[in-house]
Amino acid sequence: MNICFERRTERPDAQGRCVIRLVATFDNQRVRFATGEKCVASEWNEKTGWFRKSFGDIDNATTRLRAQRKAVEDTYSELRTRLAGPVTGAVLRAALVAVDAPAAPAPGLVELLDEHRAVLVARGFRYNTVKGYKTTRNTVAEWVSVLPAGMTVIEYDLAAHDALLSWMREEKGNAQNTIAGVVKQLKPFLNWARDERGQALAVDPGKLPVQWEDVEKCWLSADELDQIARALLPSNLALVRDAFVFCCYTGLRYSDLHDLHQGNLYDWDGGQVLRLTQTKTRTGVSIYLTPPALALLARYDGTRARLLPVLANAVMNRYLKRIARLAGIERMVEVVETIGGRVMKRPVSKWELVTMHTARHTFATQSLMRGMPVEVLQKVLGHANIKTTLIYAKIVEDFQHQTMRRVWGGASAGPATEASQVCAVEPLAA
Repeated sequence: MNICFERRTERPDAQGRCVIRLVATFDNQRVRFATGEKCVASEWNEKTGWFRKSFGDIDNATTRLRAQRKAVEDTYSELRTRLAGPVTGAVLRAALVAVDAPAAPAPGLVELLDEHRAVLVARGFRYNTVKGYKTTRNTVAEWVSVLPAGMTVIEYDLAAHDALLSWMREEKGNAQNTIAGVVKQLKPFLNWARDERGQALAVDPGKLPVQWEDVEKCWLSADELDQIARALLPSNLALVRDAFVFCCYTGLRYSDLHDLHQGNLYDWDGGQVLRLTQTKTRTGVSIYLTPPALALLARYDGTRARLLPVLANAVMNRYLKRIARLAGIERMVEVVETIGGRVMKRPVSKWELVTMHTARHTFATQSLMRGMPVEVLQKVLGHANIKTTLIYAKIVEDFQHQTMRRVWGGASAGPATEASQVCAVEPLAA
């Protein structure tokens, strides 16, 4: 028996790689078997029938091909000894299940992450979800690139998982919640690889802990909101301020503010409400528009397709810091982060923390302090789980103190407000 290897030249994949086949010649027969290996033309030596040194995985590929060649030789010898008649190609192929349907190397971790993301797109997962998986893929790809021998799915065991987390924490300086976000997405990916791609796993995805770190939310007090609402600003900043303040009155996310149009406005009991489907959760919400919110809409009525002017989120966040600083939001606050396993504390001016999402936090906290029931706030914010809404109840320090004063001291927690006055401040001048 003579065995050699050849590279097919037809049907290359997207990277230009063609399949390497094992060619067995015996008893005037020639039988070809797929090996599971691929390479581009420049990585294969046609004269020697072997990989060139430029092939990136030459050591491992050499080991795999030699093992397959030995399997064919051993099986052929065993068949010649056992069978009375001649060994045919069909008989040899049937006896070589492991070679014919090759024990191809387990796909690379990054390769399978790419396939998984393509599946998510094909199945209609939301853009932000797919974008998050791309971020995880890029993080893992960067880590794999520094490993001496790459990483396959079956090699991703607890030790490799810990190595990834250590690299993110120590080499990249990622915060705990960034690391938790990667672990959160690796778990369903590994389940998919096992359940839908038949990959053997060296780790149980369900046992990979996701440890989130509590991050204090930035929100504005009623006085701070009023300072921003009344600040004298250049026209370009005033547009951003108005959009931000509108979100403080309604609890809208930036993604939902961006898409607001006249079709979202409905008349209700002498006033108006917003009805929309949230972009992030696909949850339908209905939000009563207080007089200050209506005044802002009236300011831009009929001037553009959107209800309010909206710039790119990054631009608005950058402008908002200038706006908050001009409005005098200078109070020092403490920022606590865990970096490299160490708890880091630093004082910053509050204006540095203001973003578009601060508006949603402001609406939630101000609503609770004004007496809105948590169950109603849950509906307005579009939270599927009330536990998410209760996070705001935990951070409203003023509400906590007011409640204790009322319970223990009998003092009023403040003037009663009606539901229609939630997050209401004095209307802005037209």
